[in-house]
Amino acid sequence: MDLGLIEYGQAWKLQETYALEIADGKRNPTLLLLEHPHVYTFGRKGHAENLLWGEEQLKQKGIAVHWVDRGGDVTYHGPGQLVGYPLIPLGRVDDRNYIPQADYVGYVRKLEKTLIVALARLGVAAGQRPGYTGVWVQADAYSRCPRCRPADRNKPAKLAAIGVKVDARGVARHGFALNVNPDMSYWDGIVACGLAGYPVVSLADLLNYPPGMSNVKEQIVLALEEVFDFHMVLVGSPQDN
Repeated sequence: MDLGLIEYGQAWKLQETYALEIADGKRNPTLLLLEHPHVYTFGRKGHAENLLWGEEQLKQKGIAVHWVDRGGDVTYHGPGQLVGYPLIPLGRVDDRNYIPQADYVGYVRKLEKTLIVALARLGVAAGQRPGYTGVWVQADAYSRCPRCRPADRNKPAKLAAIGVKVDARGVARHGFALNVNPDMSYWDGIVACGLAGYPVVSLADLLNYPPGMSNVKEQIVLALEEVFDFHMVLVGSPQDN
C-alpha cells in the first residue's frame, strides 16, 4: 500500500489496526510504503545520549521525536527516504509469548536480502555485515560519495536501516528505511543506530542519476515477492479506496 508522505504517529496507528486485522484473518499480509516528515525514532534499545541536538535545534529543524516499540536504537526518517512496513504473520507465539530467536533473526535477514536484491537491480552493490543489522555498501563504493568526509571513505557505510517488532499474535511490524535522496544533514543530529564512527549514505550519493521513488518502490515490491514468495498488489492509500 502506497501511503505517500504520512506523519509517523498516523502510520504507527495504521500498523496497529492492520496487524490486528491480519492476526484475525481479516486482511492479507500487507506492505506499507511511505515517506515520513522529519522525525527521529528511538527503539527499545535506544539511548537518549545518541540524540545530539537540543530542543531548540529540533524545533528549528522541524523534527519530531518518538520512542517506539521496534528493536534498535535511534534513526532518522524524512522526505526522500523510502520507509517500508511489511506486516507479515510469522506464526503464533507460544505460552511464554516467545517466538524462537532463529525465526526473528531469519525474518530480519530476509528483509536485508530483499533490499539487496532491489538495490542490485537499481545499480548498487550492497550487502550484509556480520554482527550488524541493515544493508551496507563497502568502502570502495562509499569512497565515490562526493559530499562525504575523506576520513570516512575507507569505511563501509549504511544505506538502509532495519528495526522490527513481532507482536504478541506473531505479526511483524515496523521494517526498513532506505535512503534514496534525503537531506543527509539530518543525520548530524544523532548517532545513527547507536553506531558511532560508521557513516550513512544514500543512493543519491552513490549514483550520478539516482532512481525516482516510484522506481525504487517497484523494485522493492518485486524483490519482496521473490524473497518471501508472496504476490504483492501495490494500491493507493486508504483514503483513495
